[in-house]
Amino acid sequence: MNRIAPMLAPAGPAVDFSQDTIWISVIKAVAIMVFLLISVLFALWFERRLIGRFQQRLGPNVRGPFGLVQSIPDALKLVLKEDITVKGADKLIYIMAPVISVFCAFMVFAVIPFGPEVRIPFTDLVTPLQLTDLPVAVLYILGITGLGVYGIVLGGWSSGSTYPLLGSVRSTAQVISYELGMGLALVSVFIVSGSMSTSQIVSSQQQLWWSIALLPAFVVYILSMLGETNRLPFDLPEAEGELVGGFQTEYSSMKFAWFYLAEYINMLNVSAIATTVFMGGWRAPWPLSAINDGMFNEGWWPLLWFLIKLWGFMFFFVWVRATLLRFRYDQFMHFGWKVLIPVALAWVVAVAVVQGVRQFSGIDLQTILFVLAGLLVLLALVMFFIPEKGAKDKAGGAGSRALTGAGTPTIEPKKDEYFDAFAGGFPVPPLPGQQLPPSKRRARVTTPAAPETDEENSDG
Repeated sequence: MNRIAPMLAPAGPAVDFSQDTIWISVIKAVAIMVFLLISVLFALWFERRLIGRFQQRLGPNVRGPFGLVQSIPDALKLVLKEDITVKGADKLIYIMAPVISVFCAFMVFAVIPFGPEVRIPFTDLVTPLQLTDLPVAVLYILGITGLGVYGIVLGGWSSGSTYPLLGSVRSTAQVISYELGMGLALVSVFIVSGSMSTSQIVSSQQQLWWSIALLPAFVVYILSMLGETNRLPFDLPEAEGELVGGFQTEYSSMKFAWFYLAEYINMLNVSAIATTVFMGGWRAPWPLSAINDGMFNEGWWPLLWFLIKLWGFMFFFVWVRATLLRFRYDQFMHFGWKVLIPVALAWVVAVAVVQGVRQFSGIDLQTILFVLAGLLVLLALVMFFIPEKGAKDKAGGAGSRALTGAGTPTIEPKKDEYFDAFAGGFPVPPLPGQQLPPSKRRARVTTPAAPETDEENSDG
């Protein structure tokens, strides 16, 4: 029992905040807010500029030097537009919803480490480049992001309109689905690093980044963060092609701008979490980290590495938006519950087993990896030799055969095997493997009309 107890106690922060006074904390908080506001302004130009290149749209690339003039009319439009409040809205909640979203978005960076301990210029004060840290800092981040969705839900509900309500309900399902996958991806990091403190997680990646050692968890987190921030291809709560504008349809002027600001700050939040938890945080990439005993991991250099990694993830956000199309809602839920969550859960179990064997037995890590590789190869062989579903029915019996134009036989389902799209009272698109019955209207259009006889053309 004495051997297990130290393992269960999470390691605390790896930095010392004892010299920070209340004024130092206030200065850090103001600096973080200014950094986020400036980063959002830069992100607007950054996104428009890149999408203009990706999609060959000339506007953001030719209006003014470096396309800087393109964003000025958009910002003025949000400020100068008439601020409309819907008559049927719940006024208090209608106004508070965007405030909740922005407030929760600003709170995440409080525990993000920008760098190690540095000396403040012109003083003898040494302080970490971090506002604060907690032994359960990552749980704090998950809690804050969970509260942030209440701004979307309450904004859609308080608008008193159908489309915003549907968008807010979708956001609830989206957060439940993709926060589970994100949380499970982070659990494997907790297991191997032995802490939920952000500064301690960065310290644990001194030899190897967790994005390499825990690659499946890193991929799950990347996909989950796209769904968490309502970005393409997972922007179902604000699908303008289906829901006009989603949860923010009834908002205008600055209240709409608050939601817009919260979305971009959340992009910075999840990028900063990915940088901290999986990409070594503020640590310099190899081989810079090995030069002169890690001189690039000291002083103000780590702030540069953190920002480079952060904006690398922001570039990935823009790249995905410019490339992929929006999922259907059933595809979106299927991917979250049947792909991401099972993969993340299986990976957590595998990491926990490996760590348990390493801690409580004399087996070295290399032997464990060889055993796991053998099991994966065996599983791949088993899945390769399993016959495909329906292979036994190729000889016949599953339905009538029809010949295509090339003479290849195809199997058509029986009449009672067709998918009834109106079984629940409203049309539902078929899932993969389901087939709608043949259209009677199409059959009438494609069937040639019978030629008229002489008797029908006669006067009699």
